[in-house]
Amino acid sequence: MGRSRTNPAPTAPATARGRRTRDALLAAGRELLETRGWPGFTPERVAQAAGVSYGTFYTYFESKDDLLRSVVRTVAEEMFTDSLVAPDTADDPYVRILESNRGYLRAWRNASRVLRLVEQGADSDDTLRGLLLEVRERYVRRGAEGLRRLQEAGLADSGLDPRLTAIVLGAMVEQMAHVIYSLREPLDEEQVVNHMSKLWAAAIGLRERP
Repeated sequence: MGRSRTNPAPTAPATARGRRTRDALLAAGRELLETRGWPGFTPERVAQAAGVSYGTFYTYFESKDDLLRSVVRTVAEEMFTDSLVAPDTADDPYVRILESNRGYLRAWRNASRVLRLVEQGADSDDTLRGLLLEVRERYVRRGAEGLRRLQEAGLADSGLDPRLTAIVLGAMVEQMAHVIYSLREPLDEEQVVNHMSKLWAAAIGLRERP
């Protein structure tokens, strides 16, 4: 990973122009990651792609690692937002599972290029591994909270550990996203969503609402 500079860490931009410049650097960094991989992800190239000077990069980011963390967190936020379930499905637990799985696959597809790069380096880099765990934790927490509510309503197996169950079932969906979009297994996305959702519902012992 990149070497941090010795100057004080940059602060958040206080002006609209500063926010636009920082957003431009973020967008340039993400585009370079997606199109050129690690070799293209340097402060010099990011600054050039954003149309700013090399020194300007360090006004907004402490290092290449700092920019990478911001890019991954931006991607994670987009994924989390894209996979949110519409409020009008709240009364049907199975439909919520179905829509959540559909949303996750769609979100993973849009973020897959960045995520694949981070996954490749996570085995040997603690920063990258931590970023992946940070992204995953948001989904695990949401899945655990959803299962806990179903258990309290008497609609799911009360003997299941919510967090562990969310990790296991989330890994199923995550791996299927990898199979479809990274390995390009010729599977019908809607059929996969339906099948995964049936497996998810069966695994938690989902029962109909009284």
